[in-house]
Amino acid sequence: MADADAELAAAAGDVEEAAPLLVPGPGARRASASATAASRDVHLLSSAFLFVFLAYHAAQNLQSTVNTDENLGDISLGVLYTSFTAFSAVGSAVVRWMGSRRALVVGTSGYLVFIAANLAPSWYTMVPASLYLGFTASIIWVGQGTYLTLAALSHARENNLPEGPTLGSFNGEFWGMFASTQVIGNLISLALLRNGKDGGSVTGKNLLFAVFLGFMIVGIVLMCLLSKGYEKRNNTPTHSSFGAMLKYIIAPLKDQRMLLTIPLIAYSGLQQAFVWAVFTKSIVTPVLGISGVGGAMAIYGAADVVCSLIAGRLTSGLRSAAFIVSVGAILQAVVLFWLLLFYSPMDGLLGTAIPLFIGALWGVGDGVLNTQLSALLGLLFEDVKEAAFAQLKVWQSGAIAVIFFLSPSIALQAMLILMATALVISFGSFLFLTIVVEKSSPVIA
Repeated sequence: MADADAELAAAAGDVEEAAPLLVPGPGARRASASATAASRDVHLLSSAFLFVFLAYHAAQNLQSTVNTDENLGDISLGVLYTSFTAFSAVGSAVVRWMGSRRALVVGTSGYLVFIAANLAPSWYTMVPASLYLGFTASIIWVGQGTYLTLAALSHARENNLPEGPTLGSFNGEFWGMFASTQVIGNLISLALLRNGKDGGSVTGKNLLFAVFLGFMIVGIVLMCLLSKGYEKRNNTPTHSSFGAMLKYIIAPLKDQRMLLTIPLIAYSGLQQAFVWAVFTKSIVTPVLGISGVGGAMAIYGAADVVCSLIAGRLTSGLRSAAFIVSVGAILQAVVLFWLLLFYSPMDGLLGTAIPLFIGALWGVGDGVLNTQLSALLGLLFEDVKEAAFAQLKVWQSGAIAVIFFLSPSIALQAMLILMATALVISFGSFLFLTIVVEKSSPVIA
């Protein structure tokens, strides 16, 4: 009997010891829930930006076509990016005050107002809408970089994953989805305004922008579904005075690493604006006509999507980022020097294919820069995330504004020389950055 009791006790002990393997404890359940929440949030964030920016990017590409009176469209975009540059300096302070999730929701409102202004375009609607969008864009982009970085770092720490690959994976998914806006938005424009049948009529334009408004509303709803509390979970500090906040905002500019990153940030803005303002006008239109712009930009966007996803998955630290950026820089350098030295419009199938091929190569470079810059800032400036992403948008949007204001008044050859010079300087600065970081922080490399 004693032996039987002993066996029963031993069996009960075995069951008790085995129980934790079958029923996870509270800590394990919290970690699993956190992992699920972070993955869900990156899906939601990426989808929200997809809906908002497929509408905005398509509308931006059409400004010089549908708002031609006294160059209203081009001037509105110049005002927008100048406003964006000015307000980006304080964007991090606003995000710090509001929180990244709330900033994302509020930031979307500017894009909604801009699309609505296109339903009744005039100087009294487009210019104020552009000014307001410049302000809200500075909020939404600082909020995006901050929220995505916090979600990735929380996911990595609570699941014992390396931070570099996790940041790369999260940024790869986001920028892959974001790049697809150029594909989807341009195809929608092509479907509604194809062959110029409705492009010149008020009805056709209003239908298009009404559809875009619908996409904007879906994006805002998805933003509202994002999880709260990443700032608290990552012990994000607050600032009790304006002076403390100002010091926080300019802190990255005192860091040699940021000073070495700024040229690449500025070049990323230059190369984006080059596609919007120069490539479509001077390379695509002479060969394919205005109707071919949508197709060329769709191919550019498709290449951007694929490259963003691949580059994000391959990112593991500074060395991998340096290799990936090098590939993108070399491809864009080849395009620039070929356009500068050898290109001339051609007839036939080859002449049609060349602008499309150039768009694909340029899209690869854009995908590389977007994913790697975001991951790089998240790794190097973890303690001043909002300020670092504010600097990203200050220099990026400033460079975009420069191209919009310069493109009507300088020749294609001069623009190509400017772009090639900026690429060489920015890439050299980035390579020097990798050397500095490897010496000071070998773990990040």
